[in-house]
Amino acid sequence: MSKPGLAKSTASARAGRLFLTFRIGAERFALAVTEVAEVLPLQTFKPIAQTPHWVRGVFAHRGELVPVIDMSALSFGQSAPQRTSTRLVLVHYRFDPLRPQLLLGLILEQATDTLRCDPALFRDTGLDNRDAPYLGSVLEDEKGLLQWVSVQALLPDSVRALLFPQPPARLQLGEEG
Repeated sequence: MSKPGLAKSTASARAGRLFLTFRIGAERFALAVTEVAEVLPLQTFKPIAQTPHWVRGVFAHRGELVPVIDMSALSFGQSAPQRTSTRLVLVHYRFDPLRPQLLLGLILEQATDTLRCDPALFRDTGLDNRDAPYLGSVLEDEKGLLQWVSVQALLPDSVRALLFPQPPARLQLGEEG
């Protein structure tokens, strides 16, 4: 016979949200799996001139060019080490409702595990980190603190405009150019 508290916690764990966990150095972070499109091994990237150091470039994926950022370089200024556990994670970048299919590549260290938990267990940090608005609330567990990363808040407006420029407006029939 199982204990009632154990059954309740097991049931709530099954009902929780699934997160992909990763590290930046010794620090732990998580992405909601609903934001993840695909997990790939590291690729070769075409650099983009005049971009921030954390923009690694673009690569061709299924006929589309996908911009890639290095989360370690973005967050702490040092590129992610190239290890077998370092992954290229493609996420849905949904800033433009007219282009819901956009993908953004994230280079993530140790992106090999998942965690299922109730999102309500994450707590506000109480910090106002305006330079890193993508860093959200934290969860304390047996391994320490785990911070939730918001995909939609990753790129400053200037970088978003560079990596995802607005397509040119199409002329309607009868309009003159």
